[in-house]
Formats: sequence, structure tokens, C-alpha cells
Amino acid sequence: MKFTSKRRAGVVMALLSGLALAMTSTTAQATTDGPDVIAHRGSSGMAPENTAAAIDLAVHQHADHVEIDVQRTKDGKLVNFHDCTMQRTTNIETLYPDRPTYRVSDFTWNELRHLDAGTWYHDNYTGEPLITLDDVIHHLQHTHTGLLAEISPCNQYGTTIATDLATHLRSKPHYLHTALAHHKLAVQSFQTDDAHTFHTALPDIPIGILDADRPTDTELVQLSQWADQINPQHTVTDQTLVDRIHQLGMTVNVWTVDEPGAIRTMTNLGVDGIITDYPQTLTQR
Repeated sequence: MKFTSKRRAGVVMALLSGLALAMTSTTAQATTDGPDVIAHRGSSGMAPENTAAAIDLAVHQHADHVEIDVQRTKDGKLVNFHDCTMQRTTNIETLYPDRPTYRVSDFTWNELRHLDAGTWYHDNYTGEPLITLDDVIHHLQHTHTGLLAEISPCNQYGTTIATDLATHLRSKPHYLHTALAHHKLAVQSFQTDDAHTFHTALPDIPIGILDADRPTDTELVQLSQWADQINPQHTVTDQTLVDRIHQLGMTVNVWTVDEPGAIRTMTNLGVDGIITDYPQTLTQR
């Protein structure tokens, strides 16, 4: 139940209040189950990031969730892509030379769907295409693996990308209901305004705040009024921070943790989720 919004958690806790004493004896056992395994851009250590290949591999490796990045094309299609420009992981400069910029938002989906997003990683993935948010949902919705969607912080979108994501998810009531019922959907953002905009539109979906720096206690208290997760970089995370986040009624997913020693350290701190490029390190699959 780590991907549960406070609103839903409140209902669950009310229903289970009569079992409080019994739950006390099971809390320690629940902790030993370990953190959720969240595949960063899919199993991106072993396949090209944010492609169907990386997502399918994460599912095969029994990741609890896949983390993706949501951006919007020029014609309004929501796609799964991380960087604010596309040169690093695609052949966009070759396919469309002499364009003034190479942002996702500068191209239509019909243009982007022809890109090769795999060769940069390895020749075995030559021709691997970009995929849309709908493609991601299609690959996940009948599996055990959930979705953690990051609202892109690229500055060309403003808070409209948060609204677009909320609108799109609301247009899929069957998926939305099923994913929430099984705690298999959450959204996160580095931008507090984006996160709050999304939360206002869809308060039942757990919302997380990403942070590369250690949040102050004042920030944590303010965020605890509406946020469900605090997701800091693992290098700024210690026991005091984890305990405080939990004390304020939120969960904590740390990123991006690949080295086995760091994974052990974060697990011992009691974090709720570990975002990693190598989910098989934790799942042993």
C-alpha cells in the first residue's frame, strides 16, 4: 500500500481502526518486506531508457513500478521522454537536420514516431521507437507492475503539462479505477506548482515531490498538508529525514540508487521505495 494517497489511506485507516492492536504486531514484519522496486525509466541499465523494451524488461524482472517521464508534443500527444532536448537518445538531428531546436514540444507525434531511440544504447536495439503514455499504460495495465509518472520539469510547458496529464488520466476511468484500487499509480514532480496543480485536479492519485537537495523541516511540514510522497536524491537521505517524512504521514522513494552498498543503506533506513536503473539487483530476477 505504498502508492496510496492520504485521502484513500484515511478511509482505509478508519475501516481498520478496530485492528490497531493487531497491526502493531505486524508492523515489524511489514518493514522486513523491503522497499518497493521502482525501475528508473524502465530497466534503463539494461535497455534504452523510456522505451517499450526497458518497460517490458522491468516487468519481466518483477519491478513493483516503472518510473517514466511525461512530455507533450506540438500536437498535444503525451509521450514518454526524459531530456528537454532529444539529441542524446535519438537520431533526430539526422532525420530532421537544420531544425532550430530539438525539444519534444517542437515536433508532432507523426514526426517523432519515426525516430530511432535505441541505437544510441546498443545496436541490438536499432529502430526501437519512442512511445506514448498510452503505450506505457498498455504495456503495464495487465501486469503486476505499477506506474510512477514524472511530470516533465522542462520549462516550455509551465503547469499546463500537469493539467494535461490529469485530463488524460481522467479520460481512462477503467485504468484509473483499477490502478488506484491496486495501488499501482502515482505521479511525481520536481516542480511544487506542477505537483499541486495535478493534486488539485486528481486528489486520489498519490502525488510525490522530487528533490535533489535535502528539504527543510519547514518545507516538509508545508508539503505534508497535501503531498503523499517526498522523493529525495539518495545522497541527501539519512535516518533523520526518513523518520521525519514518515512522522508527517508521507512515504519516501529515493533516487537513483544503483550501487549495491547504497541500496543496502537505503533499505536499512526504511525507505518505502528505491528508484533504480537496475531493478533486478533488488528483485533478483
